[in-house]
Amino acid sequence: MADETHPDLTPTEAVAHVASGLYDSGYVNALSHFYRGELGRIMVWRTRLDTTTNWAVTGTTAIITIAFSNAGVPHLIFFFNLAIVWIMLWIEARRYRFYDAFRARVRMLEAHFLVPMIMENRQMLQGEWKKLVCEDLILPSFKISMLDAVGRRLKRNYVFIFLLIMIAWVMKLFLHAQEPIESFGAFYRAMRVGHIAPWFVLFIFLGTLITVIGIAIYVGRRSSGEISEFGNHRSLWRI
Repeated sequence: MADETHPDLTPTEAVAHVASGLYDSGYVNALSHFYRGELGRIMVWRTRLDTTTNWAVTGTTAIITIAFSNAGVPHLIFFFNLAIVWIMLWIEARRYRFYDAFRARVRMLEAHFLVPMIMENRQMLQGEWKKLVCEDLILPSFKISMLDAVGRRLKRNYVFIFLLIMIAWVMKLFLHAQEPIESFGAFYRAMRVGHIAPWFVLFIFLGTLITVIGIAIYVGRRSSGEISEFGNHRSLWRI
């Protein structure tokens, strides 16, 4: 494929011409600033992810403390706890999609710009990564779906928060039930809150548990996440 800016060059000469531009000082300087700018952008979004997680943990801690501090507090309070955590998870998943979109640019520069520079191997310059980066700069787009984003954040952090709420909910029922819970029937009756039927409470409880575990397993099988584990071929890596 000939270089469009130099149509008189042969395909081999065009590749050599493009590769030789890799070490041009102006080109390297521009991409270095671009890389630092994109790296700073994803760090901002990474901090925003930590913020929503902290909100979810803080809210859950406060609600659990209130629930166990007074036996008169109904376990209906865990409904609001689940709602708060689901909202935080949705907000964090949306933020994660932005983070992942900009992280893709950084990874593109690391794989196709920094690696050839470090290896001093111009033959590693392959593919249309420059075109892809330019297209993404003109028309930015998300790289993962909302479901994948929810699943990733759920798998990394929120599954533990949901499980903590489930365990605290069950403990609340056993500790502050009006009658001793010695059978499933007594446990089922203890789920009633005012005029709210116990079957509805049980449905919310099991539905949340099944949904959380299902999404975590589904997304976990489809995606390896941001960073993969060391393989045998990288066992020599030592600092």
